Amino acid sequence: MSVRAVVPVAMRLSWMVLFALMIGEFVTDLPGPGWATTFLPAMTVLALMVATMALQARAAAPRGGPRPPVEVEPPVTGRWSALNSPADKVPSHGTHVYGQTYAIDIVADPETAEGEPPARPAFRRLWPLFRRNHAFPAFGAPLLAVADATVVRASDGLRDHLSRNSLLGLIYLMLIEGNVRSIAGAHRVIGNHVILDLGDGTYAVYAHAQRGSLRVKAGDTVRAGQQIARCGNSGNSSEPHLHVHLMDSPDLDDARGVPFTWRGVGVPANGETFTVDEAEARVAKARPGDVGGAGEQAAPARPGDVGGAG
Repeated sequence: MSVRAVVPVAMRLSWMVLFALMIGEFVTDLPGPGWATTFLPAMTVLALMVATMALQARAAAPRGGPRPPVEVEPPVTGRWSALNSPADKVPSHGTHVYGQTYAIDIVADPETAEGEPPARPAFRRLWPLFRRNHAFPAFGAPLLAVADATVVRASDGLRDHLSRNSLLGLIYLMLIEGNVRSIAGAHRVIGNHVILDLGDGTYAVYAHAQRGSLRVKAGDTVRAGQQIARCGNSGNSSEPHLHVHLMDSPDLDDARGVPFTWRGVGVPANGETFTVDEAEARVAKARPGDVGGAGEQAAPARPGDVGGAG
Protein backbone atom coordinates (compact mmCIF):
# COMPACT_ATOMS: atom_id res chain seq x y z
CA MET A 1 0.00 0.00 0.00
CA SER A 2 1.40 3.43 -1.01
CA VAL A 3 1.97 6.38 1.30
CA ARG A 4 -0.88 8.21 -0.40
CA ALA A 5 -3.25 5.39 0.52
CA VAL A 6 -1.95 4.97 4.08
CA VAL A 7 -2.14 8.66 5.05
CA PRO A 8 -5.97 9.01 4.86
CA VAL A 9 -6.34 5.88 6.99
CA ALA A 10 -3.96 7.34 9.57
CA MET A 11 -5.96 10.56 9.56
CA ARG A 12 -9.24 8.76 10.29
CA LEU A 13 -7.61 6.70 13.03
CA SER A 14 -6.28 9.89 14.62
CA TRP A 15 -9.76 11.39 14.69
CA MET A 16 -11.12 8.21 16.29
CA VAL A 17 -8.44 8.34 19.00
CA LEU A 18 -9.17 12.01 19.67
CA PHE A 19 -12.91 11.35 20.02
CA ALA A 20 -12.22 8.39 22.30
CA LEU A 21 -10.06 10.58 24.55
CA MET A 22 -12.74 13.26 24.73
CA ILE A 23 -15.48 10.76 25.54
CA GLY A 24 -13.24 8.98 28.05
CA GLU A 25 -12.76 12.24 29.97
CA PHE A 26 -16.50 12.45 30.66
CA VAL A 27 -17.43 8.81 31.25
CA THR A 28 -14.38 7.47 33.10
CA ASP A 29 -12.57 8.39 36.28
CA LEU A 30 -8.92 7.99 35.33
CA PRO A 31 -6.34 8.64 38.04
CA GLY A 32 -4.24 11.77 37.96
CA PRO A 33 -4.93 15.31 36.74
CA GLY A 34 -6.98 15.76 33.57
CA TRP A 35 -4.12 17.48 31.73
CA ALA A 36 -2.00 14.34 32.04
CA THR A 37 -4.68 11.77 31.18
CA THR A 38 -6.54 13.61 28.43
CA PHE A 39 -5.11 17.01 27.45
CA LEU A 40 -1.55 15.93 26.62
CA PRO A 41 -2.64 12.84 24.63
CA ALA A 42 -5.24 14.94 22.82
CA MET A 43 -2.67 17.59 21.91
CA THR A 44 -0.31 14.86 20.71
CA VAL A 45 -3.04 13.43 18.49
CA LEU A 46 -3.86 16.90 17.13
CA ALA A 47 -0.19 17.51 16.32
CA LEU A 48 -0.03 14.17 14.52
CA MET A 49 -3.18 15.08 12.61
CA VAL A 50 -1.69 18.37 11.41
CA ALA A 51 1.45 16.55 10.30
CA THR A 52 -0.66 13.89 8.59
CA MET A 53 -2.66 16.51 6.70
CA ALA A 54 0.54 18.15 5.45
CA LEU A 55 1.94 14.76 4.41
CA GLN A 56 -1.32 13.86 2.67
CA ALA A 57 -1.32 17.08 0.62
CA ARG A 58 2.37 16.68 -0.28
CA ALA A 59 1.95 13.05 -1.25
CA ALA A 60 -0.99 13.89 -3.56
CA ALA A 61 0.83 16.70 -5.40
CA PRO A 62 1.66 15.95 -9.06
CA ARG A 63 5.31 15.04 -9.64
CA GLY A 64 7.60 16.61 -12.21
CA GLY A 65 6.47 19.21 -14.69
CA PRO A 66 2.78 19.68 -15.46
CA ARG A 67 1.30 17.26 -17.98
CA PRO A 68 -0.24 18.62 -21.17
CA PRO A 69 -3.98 19.14 -20.59
CA VAL A 70 -6.26 16.34 -21.73
CA GLU A 71 -8.88 17.63 -24.14
CA VAL A 72 -12.37 16.30 -23.44
CA GLU A 73 -15.95 17.34 -24.13
CA PRO A 74 -17.78 19.68 -21.71
CA PRO A 75 -19.77 17.74 -19.08
CA VAL A 76 -22.91 19.91 -19.36
CA THR A 77 -25.05 21.85 -21.82
CA GLY A 78 -26.53 25.29 -21.40
CA ARG A 79 -25.09 28.38 -19.72
CA TRP A 80 -22.88 27.85 -16.66
CA SER A 81 -20.43 29.83 -14.52
CA ALA A 82 -17.08 28.57 -13.29
CA LEU A 83 -15.89 28.69 -9.68
CA ASN A 84 -12.67 27.53 -8.01
CA SER A 85 -11.06 27.20 -11.43
CA PRO A 86 -7.50 26.00 -12.14
CA ALA A 87 -7.33 28.82 -14.69
CA ASP A 88 -6.82 31.16 -11.71
CA LYS A 89 -5.06 29.04 -9.11
CA VAL A 90 -3.41 25.63 -8.81
CA PRO A 91 -4.33 23.70 -6.75
CA SER A 92 -7.74 25.15 -7.56
CA HIS A 93 -9.38 24.08 -4.29
CA GLY A 94 -6.35 24.82 -2.11
CA THR A 95 -5.32 21.17 -1.82
CA HIS A 96 -4.04 18.26 -3.90
CA VAL A 97 -5.97 15.57 -1.97
CA TYR A 98 -8.42 13.33 -3.83
CA GLY A 99 -6.57 14.17 -7.06
CA GLN A 100 -8.34 17.54 -7.31
CA THR A 101 -5.31 19.69 -8.18
CA TYR A 102 -7.01 20.86 -11.39
CA ALA A 103 -10.64 20.47 -10.28
CA ILE A 104 -13.34 22.95 -11.25
CA ASP A 105 -16.78 23.75 -9.85
CA ILE A 106 -19.53 24.96 -12.17
CA VAL A 107 -23.03 26.29 -11.41
CA ALA A 108 -25.92 26.70 -13.84
CA ASP A 109 -26.36 30.38 -14.64
CA PRO A 110 -29.16 30.77 -17.22
CA GLU A 111 -29.83 34.19 -18.67
CA THR A 112 -32.85 36.12 -17.44
CA ALA A 113 -34.83 38.98 -18.95
CA GLU A 114 -33.64 42.50 -18.29
CA GLY A 115 -34.82 43.73 -14.91
CA GLU A 116 -35.47 40.24 -13.53
CA PRO A 117 -33.39 38.79 -10.68
CA PRO A 118 -30.74 36.16 -11.51
CA ALA A 119 -32.03 32.60 -11.72
CA ARG A 120 -29.38 31.44 -9.26
CA PRO A 121 -30.12 32.64 -5.69
CA ALA A 122 -27.49 35.00 -4.35
CA PHE A 123 -25.34 34.31 -1.28
CA ARG A 124 -26.91 35.80 1.87
CA ARG A 125 -25.11 36.67 5.06
CA LEU A 126 -28.00 36.17 7.43
CA TRP A 127 -31.27 35.04 5.86
CA PRO A 128 -32.37 32.64 4.58
CA LEU A 129 -29.99 30.29 6.35
CA PHE A 130 -30.74 27.46 3.94
CA ARG A 131 -32.59 27.03 0.65
CA ARG A 132 -34.23 24.05 -0.99
CA ASN A 133 -32.32 22.58 -3.90
CA HIS A 134 -35.06 23.24 -6.46
CA ALA A 135 -34.39 26.96 -6.03
CA PHE A 136 -31.11 26.48 -7.91
CA PRO A 137 -31.13 26.00 -11.70
CA ALA A 138 -28.23 23.51 -11.54
CA PHE A 139 -30.27 20.99 -9.55
CA GLY A 140 -31.34 18.16 -11.82
CA ALA A 141 -29.32 19.36 -14.84
CA PRO A 142 -28.01 16.48 -17.00
CA LEU A 143 -24.35 15.49 -16.56
CA LEU A 144 -22.69 14.18 -19.70
CA ALA A 145 -19.77 11.85 -20.33
CA VAL A 146 -16.72 13.89 -21.37
CA ALA A 147 -15.39 11.10 -23.61
CA ASP A 148 -15.93 7.53 -24.69
CA ALA A 149 -15.20 5.69 -21.46
CA THR A 150 -15.81 2.79 -19.12
CA VAL A 151 -17.56 3.35 -15.81
CA VAL A 152 -15.24 2.38 -12.97
CA ARG A 153 -17.42 3.44 -10.07
CA ALA A 154 -20.99 4.68 -9.70
CA SER A 155 -22.07 5.50 -6.15
CA ASP A 156 -25.61 6.59 -5.28
CA GLY A 157 -27.88 6.82 -2.24
CA LEU A 158 -26.61 9.83 -0.28
CA ARG A 159 -29.21 12.52 0.35
CA ASP A 160 -29.24 15.94 -1.33
CA HIS A 161 -29.08 18.27 1.67
CA LEU A 162 -30.26 21.87 1.89
CA SER A 163 -28.00 24.61 0.57
CA ARG A 164 -25.31 26.19 2.74
CA ASN A 165 -25.18 29.52 0.88
CA SER A 166 -25.51 31.82 3.89
CA LEU A 167 -22.72 32.95 6.19
CA LEU A 168 -23.82 30.72 9.07
CA GLY A 169 -24.52 27.83 6.72
CA LEU A 170 -21.07 28.15 5.17
CA ILE A 171 -19.39 28.27 8.60
CA TYR A 172 -21.28 25.12 9.59
CA LEU A 173 -20.17 23.41 6.36
CA MET A 174 -16.51 24.39 6.71
CA LEU A 175 -16.00 23.84 10.44
CA ILE A 176 -18.34 20.98 11.33
CA GLU A 177 -19.96 19.16 8.44
CA GLY A 178 -16.87 19.16 6.21
CA ASN A 179 -14.62 17.76 8.94
CA VAL A 180 -17.10 15.01 9.79
CA ARG A 181 -17.29 14.03 6.11
CA SER A 182 -13.48 13.99 5.88
CA ILE A 183 -13.31 11.53 8.76
CA ALA A 184 -15.87 9.27 7.05
CA GLY A 185 -13.79 9.17 3.87
CA ALA A 186 -13.59 10.54 0.35
CA HIS A 187 -16.93 9.06 -0.74
CA ARG A 188 -18.72 11.16 1.88
CA VAL A 189 -16.90 14.29 0.71
CA ILE A 190 -17.72 13.94 -2.98
CA GLY A 191 -21.19 12.54 -2.36
CA ASN A 192 -22.97 10.58 -5.07
CA HIS A 193 -20.48 10.26 -7.89
CA VAL A 194 -19.37 8.61 -11.10
CA ILE A 195 -15.77 7.78 -12.07
CA LEU A 196 -14.99 7.15 -15.74
CA ASP A 197 -11.91 5.46 -17.20
CA LEU A 198 -10.99 7.57 -20.25
CA GLY A 199 -8.01 5.40 -21.18
CA ASP A 200 -4.28 6.21 -21.17
CA GLY A 201 -4.25 6.28 -17.37
CA THR A 202 -6.75 9.14 -17.10
CA TYR A 203 -9.96 9.10 -15.06
CA ALA A 204 -12.79 11.62 -14.70
CA VAL A 205 -14.78 12.04 -11.50
CA TYR A 206 -18.17 13.74 -11.26
CA ALA A 207 -19.04 14.74 -7.69
CA HIS A 208 -22.23 15.79 -5.83
CA ALA A 209 -24.68 14.02 -8.17
CA GLN A 210 -28.39 13.95 -7.40
CA ARG A 211 -29.57 10.94 -5.43
CA GLY A 212 -31.28 8.36 -7.61
CA SER A 213 -30.20 10.05 -10.85
CA LEU A 214 -27.34 7.79 -11.92
CA ARG A 215 -27.97 6.12 -15.29
CA VAL A 216 -24.84 3.96 -15.28
CA LYS A 217 -23.16 1.32 -13.17
CA ALA A 218 -19.64 -0.01 -12.84
CA GLY A 219 -18.59 -1.86 -15.99
CA ASP A 220 -20.84 0.07 -18.38
CA THR A 221 -19.38 1.73 -21.45
CA VAL A 222 -20.52 5.24 -22.38
CA ARG A 223 -20.16 7.53 -25.38
CA ALA A 224 -19.06 11.15 -25.26
CA GLY A 225 -22.09 13.34 -24.64
CA GLN A 226 -24.17 10.54 -23.11
CA GLN A 227 -26.11 11.45 -19.97
CA ILE A 228 -24.74 9.58 -16.96
CA ALA A 229 -26.42 11.38 -14.02
CA ARG A 230 -27.98 14.64 -12.90
CA CYS A 231 -26.48 17.51 -10.94
CA GLY A 232 -27.27 17.40 -7.22
CA ASN A 233 -26.20 18.64 -3.81
CA SER A 234 -24.84 15.57 -2.04
CA GLY A 235 -21.61 15.41 -0.09
CA ASN A 236 -19.47 18.41 0.85
CA SER A 237 -21.40 20.97 -1.18
CA SER A 238 -22.75 24.42 -0.36
CA GLU A 239 -25.30 24.45 -3.21
CA PRO A 240 -26.25 22.31 -6.22
CA HIS A 241 -23.26 22.30 -8.58
CA LEU A 242 -20.93 20.01 -10.46
CA HIS A 243 -17.42 19.38 -9.21
CA VAL A 244 -15.40 17.59 -11.89
CA HIS A 245 -11.74 16.79 -12.33
CA LEU A 246 -9.35 14.44 -14.08
CA MET A 247 -6.89 12.23 -12.21
CA ASP A 248 -4.40 9.42 -12.77
CA SER A 249 -6.08 6.74 -10.64
CA PRO A 250 -9.64 5.59 -9.90
CA ASP A 251 -8.75 5.56 -6.19
CA LEU A 252 -9.44 9.04 -4.81
CA ASP A 253 -7.10 8.49 -1.85
CA ASP A 254 -4.27 7.50 -4.22
CA ALA A 255 -4.86 9.83 -7.18
CA ARG A 256 -2.91 12.78 -8.56
CA GLY A 257 -4.59 15.53 -10.55
CA VAL A 258 -4.44 15.76 -14.34
CA PRO A 259 -5.02 19.08 -16.16
CA PHE A 260 -7.93 19.30 -18.60
CA THR A 261 -9.39 21.50 -21.29
CA TRP A 262 -12.94 21.37 -22.61
CA ARG A 263 -13.24 21.25 -26.38
CA GLY A 264 -14.64 24.55 -27.66
CA VAL A 265 -14.58 26.08 -24.16
CA GLY A 266 -11.07 25.72 -22.77
CA VAL A 267 -10.75 26.23 -19.02
CA PRO A 268 -13.16 28.98 -17.89
CA ALA A 269 -11.82 31.31 -15.21
CA ASN A 270 -13.54 32.16 -11.94
CA GLY A 271 -16.78 34.02 -12.57
CA GLU A 272 -16.60 33.41 -16.33
CA THR A 273 -19.69 32.07 -18.05
CA PHE A 274 -19.70 29.62 -20.93
CA THR A 275 -22.46 28.13 -23.05
CA VAL A 276 -22.57 24.68 -24.63
CA ASP A 277 -25.26 24.11 -27.22
CA GLU A 278 -27.32 20.91 -26.93
CA ALA A 279 -27.08 20.25 -30.67
CA GLU A 280 -23.29 20.39 -30.51
CA ALA A 281 -23.31 17.98 -27.59
CA ARG A 282 -25.37 15.53 -29.68
CA VAL A 283 -22.76 15.77 -32.44
CA ALA A 284 -20.06 14.90 -29.92
CA LYS A 285 -22.08 11.87 -28.83
CA ALA A 286 -22.68 10.67 -32.38
CA ARG A 287 -19.16 11.32 -33.66
CA PRO A 288 -16.56 11.46 -30.83
CA GLY A 289 -13.70 13.77 -31.66
CA ASP A 290 -15.78 16.43 -33.42
CA VAL A 291 -15.46 19.90 -31.98
CA GLY A 292 -18.26 20.83 -29.59
CA GLY A 293 -18.46 24.60 -29.87
CA ALA A 294 -19.27 27.02 -27.14
CA GLY A 295 -19.50 30.70 -26.66
CA GLU A 296 -18.17 32.46 -23.61
CA GLN A 297 -18.42 35.81 -21.95
CA ALA A 298 -17.18 37.32 -18.73
CA ALA A 299 -19.39 37.82 -15.70
CA PRO A 300 -18.57 39.03 -12.18
CA ALA A 301 -18.11 36.41 -9.51
CA ARG A 302 -20.61 36.26 -6.70
CA PRO A 303 -19.81 35.96 -2.98
CA GLY A 304 -20.35 32.64 -1.32
CA ASP A 305 -19.05 30.53 -4.19
CA VAL A 306 -19.29 26.80 -3.64
CA GLY A 307 -16.36 25.02 -2.06
CA GLY A 308 -16.40 21.81 -4.08
CA ALA A 309 -15.11 18.46 -2.91
CA GLY A 310 -12.11 19.58 -0.93
